[in-house]
Amino acid sequence: MDKKSTSEQIFLDELNTLHDSGLIPSKYYKILLQFYEGFIQAVHQAGKRPETIVPVFLRFAELLRKQLQEPYEFEPYHRKIRSPIDYYQFSLDFVRPLINFSQSNVFGLDVLDEIEEEMKQGRNAVFLANHQTEADPQAIAIMLQKTHPHLAESIIYVAGERVVTDPLAIPFSMGCDLLCVYSKRYIDHPPELKMEKQLHNKNTMELMSKLLQEGGKAIYVAPSGGRDRRNAKGLVEVAPFDPQSIEMFYLMAKKAKTPTSFYPLSLSTYDLLPPPETVQKELGEARLAKYSPIHLFFAPKYDMESFQDEKDKTERRQKRADDIWSIVNQNYLHCVHLSKKAQP
Repeated sequence: MDKKSTSEQIFLDELNTLHDSGLIPSKYYKILLQFYEGFIQAVHQAGKRPETIVPVFLRFAELLRKQLQEPYEFEPYHRKIRSPIDYYQFSLDFVRPLINFSQSNVFGLDVLDEIEEEMKQGRNAVFLANHQTEADPQAIAIMLQKTHPHLAESIIYVAGERVVTDPLAIPFSMGCDLLCVYSKRYIDHPPELKMEKQLHNKNTMELMSKLLQEGGKAIYVAPSGGRDRRNAKGLVEVAPFDPQSIEMFYLMAKKAKTPTSFYPLSLSTYDLLPPPETVQKELGEARLAKYSPIHLFFAPKYDMESFQDEKDKTERRQKRADDIWSIVNQNYLHCVHLSKKAQP
């Protein structure tokens, strides 16, 4: 784009003012500027008017400024903030323009019906899912709003350190129900905080146990501990599932004594906000937005008693994790195939 519209320039002027006054450091100014330019291109590709997203970007810049000046501290169990700022609605309004709804799908609506009915009866549902973008919670909520609005707002996400420490991610995280943990990828960084992080995780798990005991909960967890990334051939692969992570959730559910069912969930959301090509330990990763279809595939309830004939405990857990991963991967590949067919 050679010439900026008046509305586009309004945001750029505001961002420049925040940067020049020192309210937004150069690092985040550059990331947000690049993000905005890509977002505008995505909106143009979608055939939408850029001025429709300027207000939400202005709000984003203001929330970033606020976060940098007064960092928000997340509790181990964070409840979405709806007032005085409705962070939940803000995050949905932000992500929605990137989704090509005409080519997007939600598979397994009958499974969602079953889950909602079980939740009404005080039972729990745990989604064992892959994870592709920072915006996965928003993508799930947006795609479920029409058919299962209660579930869309009810899911509790097990969230890693980065989404509650990166200033650019925090405004979106504040609009989610989160159980905050440190993933295996980052628990040793820096080494002197390892014990503190392990204690935090223990406290979070105790809170989750109480939630499961209460019943009527839906919890999303990514047993891979991170986002999917491209392989050497440039293809996005579903990251392997950690058997210990799955076992921990399974044992916690059994200990709670409230009936809990486990459901494999496949997400195809990668192109909305692709992650960095490699794992980045420092905060402040670049954001590149794209206009893209997305797909969710909710598989039927998984029998967690599978492979009980396997006497070796380690082998049993590994086989179960591999089996669940296989279901998630197979359904993910189905979604990828649909996306390729829909491309012009």
